[in-house]
Amino acid sequence: MPRPLAPAGFVTIGPGIYISLAHMSAAPLQLNDSAPNVILIFGWMGASTRHLQHYSRKYTELYPHATQIIVKCPPSFFWTSARGQQSRLLPVIEALEGLGCLPSTENPTHESTRVRPRVLIHSFSNGGGLQLTSLGHLLTSKYPFIPPSEHLVSALILDSSPAIGNFRSIGMAFSIAIRNPIIRHLALVFIYLMHAIRLSLQSAFGMDTMGTRYLKALFNPRLLPWMNSRTPRLYVFSKKDELVPWQGVHKHANDAITLGLNVRCEVYEESAHVTHMRLDPKRYWASVQELWEIAHSENQVQIQSA
Repeated sequence: MPRPLAPAGFVTIGPGIYISLAHMSAAPLQLNDSAPNVILIFGWMGASTRHLQHYSRKYTELYPHATQIIVKCPPSFFWTSARGQQSRLLPVIEALEGLGCLPSTENPTHESTRVRPRVLIHSFSNGGGLQLTSLGHLLTSKYPFIPPSEHLVSALILDSSPAIGNFRSIGMAFSIAIRNPIIRHLALVFIYLMHAIRLSLQSAFGMDTMGTRYLKALFNPRLLPWMNSRTPRLYVFSKKDELVPWQGVHKHANDAITLGLNVRCEVYEESAHVTHMRLDPKRYWASVQELWEIAHSENQVQIQSA
């Protein structure tokens, strides 16, 4: 089966992973600019290239000099081993190395990287969030020597996540993402079985499930190397979401605040799962721009007071 074509203006660097064409060279990123110079987009499970282009095009309009990296989420990512999940994300790390956002693995040092990355992370649904946390675990294992930095600018957007649904919502999510009816039926049987086993183990032995580990991982202040406890986080969710319960997202946001993280919420009343931008694009992109402006201004205050 041929691989899906990359979005216009992007090239493929791995299965379902694309980088914007204009920034394929390892030229230094702009240093004297308040805009992000890297935008990481983690798509929701089954999101097509066409879906994600609505976001990449707007980001090109807002931040034309930023490199964009798009990571799609196939349904199989959910039943792939942690090692397999991380292996799939290696092209993202290679791209970040090439852009100077990470020290080269061939010559790791404790010194700061060539440039000061300004990274905007946009994650959609639990599929995007799971890939985000997998990337975080992989970066921690590959770069344990990167010291914390209080002067890097970053921001995180969590659209329609995180929260763990019930059997009904999980079934709906996979039914939407998997079009082939035979594969869909087999996948749902497997997913329901695994979900039941995990819930039983959690109830009997207090073991963390993949879902609870994922929720906890998102509380990490240094989820990615450029983040810290002051990194602004925006939770975007709707009370009409049938796939990811908004109450769970709201609880996660409140728990993050309790843990000292820098959290904001944008709550919609009528939009369905991952359709907030389509329902009210003006409001949606205004909240994205405001989040980045907050990240940059708070970073400037930290630098001046250092």
